[in-house]
Amino acid sequence: MIDSHCHLDHEPLFKDIENVIIRSKNVGIKKILTICTTLKSFENIIKLIEHDDIIFGTFGIHPHETETNNITSEKIQIEVNKYQKIIGIGETGLDFYYDHSDRKAQIKSFQEHITAARNLKIPLIIHSRSAEDEMFQILKEYKNENLKILMHCFTGSKNFAEKLLDYNTYFSASGIITFKNSIELQKTFSFIPIDRLLIETDSPFLAPEPNRGKKNEPSFVKFTAEKLAYLKKISFEDIVEKTSSNFNRLFK
Repeated sequence: MIDSHCHLDHEPLFKDIENVIIRSKNVGIKKILTICTTLKSFENIIKLIEHDDIIFGTFGIHPHETETNNITSEKIQIEVNKYQKIIGIGETGLDFYYDHSDRKAQIKSFQEHITAARNLKIPLIIHSRSAEDEMFQILKEYKNENLKILMHCFTGSKNFAEKLLDYNTYFSASGIITFKNSIELQKTFSFIPIDRLLIETDSPFLAPEPNRGKKNEPSFVKFTAEKLAYLKKISFEDIVEKTSSNFNRLFK
């Protein structure tokens, strides 16, 4: 298995990283992608990718943090090029649900990340909440740029997913698909082609059933994989093979 999106720099994971990694390996996790959200968090991302062979990282500014973390595409490219194990740009995107940062600042930051991902030819990891129309309008401007797009913790509509499939987009399922009230999202993941699917925890957030309410960690990704296998009507072993292959193809 591969946890394609987590936050190992967040507590309680960071202080317990040795045990977190042991538990991850014990359930069969081969790679973990830990995601950058601020300039400060990147300092710990660097420590983490050097800590264990299975840990890889990204560089990016979360949409909540765009007002206090100004970034340019040039700065992103410089930082990514320093480290072989930094393999993606993000997470970036738009969050018009919480609006923790000004919307114009979010859009500008998102566009800087897109430019960097295009120039570096590595995946763009997108956070999108309550901003489907705005997100799609921005991505339309780059349709011919051959972007590699990963919609992390996808909770969007089936219509949004269908439109994004034409943009070389992959979709990551989080523990939310295990929640009893996520019927529409489960239908959407049933619809998305299996060669476009990844799995993630977004830990320490969004622990899947049967651990909902607990602090999440990468080893819990197995519960999301089990649910996704059920939705796609294939075996657990097949969903692990497919999602891992998809990750490796996307991130090379």
